[in-house]
Amino acid sequence: MKETVLLIEDEKLMRVTLEDALRTAGYEVTSFETGTEALRSLKSPDRVGADVVVTDVRLPDIDGLNILEEITQMNDAQVIVMTAFGTIKDAVNAMRLGAFDYITKPFSLDEFLLLIERALEVKKLRNENIRLKKDLGRCYGFPNIIGEGSEMKKIFSLIERVSGSDSTILILGESGTGKELIATTIHYQSKRKDKPLIKVNCAAMPEGLIESELFGHEKGAFTGAIRRKPGRFELADKGTIFLDEIADLPLSTQSKILRVIQERTFERVGGTETLNADVRIIAATNKNLEDEIKKKRFREDLYYRLNVIPIILPALRDRKEDIPLLINSLLEKCKDKLSKNISFSRDALNALIEYDYPGNVRELQNIIERCSTLAVSDVVGKDALPSFIINKTESGKQPSLSSVASEAEKEYIIRTLKAAKGNKTKAAELLGISRKTLWEKINSYGIE
Repeated sequence: MKETVLLIEDEKLMRVTLEDALRTAGYEVTSFETGTEALRSLKSPDRVGADVVVTDVRLPDIDGLNILEEITQMNDAQVIVMTAFGTIKDAVNAMRLGAFDYITKPFSLDEFLLLIERALEVKKLRNENIRLKKDLGRCYGFPNIIGEGSEMKKIFSLIERVSGSDSTILILGESGTGKELIATTIHYQSKRKDKPLIKVNCAAMPEGLIESELFGHEKGAFTGAIRRKPGRFELADKGTIFLDEIADLPLSTQSKILRVIQERTFERVGGTETLNADVRIIAATNKNLEDEIKKKRFREDLYYRLNVIPIILPALRDRKEDIPLLINSLLEKCKDKLSKNISFSRDALNALIEYDYPGNVRELQNIIERCSTLAVSDVVGKDALPSFIINKTESGKQPSLSSVASEAEKEYIIRTLKAAKGNKTKAAELLGISRKTLWEKINSYGIE
């Protein structure tokens, strides 16, 4: 379905030019010469929907700012105000009344279309947060964090006590222990649950763009900054920001995060306006921050600011009593996803419980999905488990990375051969390897 733009512009040449540019860019466009016509259309029973509304400030019948006020009360469309005067007063008033942004005439079509694109991105983000508020507010209650052992009961108790506060939280634990799930649960148990939850993977952001992503930037702040862009802290206003893998931030950015925590203010890159940061900060890492401090890779003062309320998640190997519960929950999900009702034999279940799971819950999830997908009967026996689990439980030794990779490759080849109905030429094409290489791997793995 095409995204829709409603355009209000009394100058015919400008209106037609913008209409053509928007339609060429793939948008559904409805245009009006006057504000009265536009509002009447939006209020009618057969009203015209709009994802973005673009209106001129100076119209022959209604002031564009009055239109802005009515539209923001009526629906969730993003409103962009056009002005030929470019006065600070118009711009400030528009932003105070809820405009997404303003653009000053004359402007290039590229600049205009980029502004439309950014407005739609922010609208999608807000709609996603509304959906999360409705769905995850229910889904991320304690029953959805699986665990009945003593360690998890302590975590539940701590979450219950800290969710109602605005204290900064630091979640520590190995990869795959559920740090993001805990952060999400805290947000949706908090008084900020109706506001945005913005998640940031600090390790995934390009170093040169980290500060722009976090704090936003002004037009002209650097090459390619053709317009102002709000950052993640700005988008999280009155909500929660989750800084995952925070130990991967460069030291220069760590100092700016420290300032946000201390002063609750920040500036966009290239800007002079000081913005308030009314956000709750939840940070997480799988690294030992005290070791990182000794190695001069993490600021000690930031550590103490983040570590107000630490939540340390246990590794799965340290709460084996929860593994059967997790397996049952994961099997239910696979049942819905794969339309298969799978269970494990007693020997298989014991082997799964004895395994140490270096990848924690995430690894268990992958193993259960793999076994369910490849299962040839309703009951999965021990011999159908990945070989690295069988070898581990029989020898007591943790498998090497190469053996785990080999096992995964073997199972993927078997699955592809089944999909190709035994046709090795087709299977080789699907795998992206030559037929000769496929034959060699089949012989090497003893695949029949």
